[in-house]
Amino acid sequence: TGTGKGERKNDGSNIMRRDIVEKITQLRHHLHAHPALSLQEKKTKEALKAFLKENASNLLIEDRGHWFYLLKPSEKKKYPPMAFRADMDALPIEENLDCSYSSTVPGVSHKCGHDGHCAALCGLAMELNEADDLGFDSYIIFQHAEEVGKGAQECVQLIEEKKISEIFAFHNLGGFPQGSIVVRRGLTQPASKGLTIRFEGKTSHASNPEEGKNPIFAIGKIIALIEEELHREHDGMLLCTVVNVQVGSKNFGVSAGEGEISMTLRAENESEMEELENLLRDKAKDLAKNGGFFVSFTEDDPFPETRNHDESLDKVVAVAKEQNRKVIFMPEFWRASEDFGWYLKKCKGAIFYIGNGEDYPPLHTVSYDFVDENLEVAKDIFLGLIQKYGSKFL
Repeated sequence: TGTGKGERKNDGSNIMRRDIVEKITQLRHHLHAHPALSLQEKKTKEALKAFLKENASNLLIEDRGHWFYLLKPSEKKKYPPMAFRADMDALPIEENLDCSYSSTVPGVSHKCGHDGHCAALCGLAMELNEADDLGFDSYIIFQHAEEVGKGAQECVQLIEEKKISEIFAFHNLGGFPQGSIVVRRGLTQPASKGLTIRFEGKTSHASNPEEGKNPIFAIGKIIALIEEELHREHDGMLLCTVVNVQVGSKNFGVSAGEGEISMTLRAENESEMEELENLLRDKAKDLAKNGGFFVSFTEDDPFPETRNHDESLDKVVAVAKEQNRKVIFMPEFWRASEDFGWYLKKCKGAIFYIGNGEDYPPLHTVSYDFVDENLEVAKDIFLGLIQKYGSKFL
């Protein structure tokens, strides 16, 4: 039926105006062409705000520095606020797509689909812009720095500040039919953290290693401990992947005086990951004390467990089925980490996945690009959740 602002598709689902589809697709392409790394998303944020001011002017924008949120306020507040989240940052991966919207930033590209996440929620904002009073405040969070695990830790303050009762997000995912809704109960993505252990000793001539303090054997003992611990039984998956070892150089006349080992810890249960980290730290401190080294530790990219709440996930599944979308339950959790888990520690919520295609290029690879058709899928699910919220689900 006509709306005066563009035709709607009539396919039995929550229907999206074609003009909205076109605008958010163009927006997605603009974001893709102008990517920004974590904590550098200023231009991305400004582009999103400009789009929303033009296309969703009835909604309120609140800038919080690195991030911002959009509010559809309600005067007839019958139910607690709900929220949706998109992430804005790109990756340090060279673009190799030959298309009209290829990345214009050398060495940086949207190879995780955050351009699509943002564009889909802008589509939701355009729908909410014309909606009547919902009976509750609805927030859309545009979050920074997901790729390095820092963004949600800042944005999560909004949950308690605004007394948000439920939050939803999506991610695109290869290996599943395009447009399918992929879900998992409980743990859906594990906790992880980058850890670097650095030893500083004393350099010496290679002919007199006893006059120096070379950390290579200390680092070797750390590696041996990692192997030993990973062969023990654990309550769930526990990984410690050594990603880098750096000791000295190919100067055959020098015995190194400093070195470091970097690893990624990953686990189903945060408690087991913390136990392993503490064990490694204690071992490093003992080795430093006995070997006469100075030892230091650096943490990077901390991510929590992401555990869906059953009630919220049930809502996603119900809406997807009403929209005649294929729903697939994942038998195993997705091993990549996601900082959406910080929100789920504060309120109910769920993250679901939208299939890119069974043979689609994996995320974080040079051939990947967000599937434009999934913009409409994501927006429709979110709109369906809003339409159901406060009614038969509560």
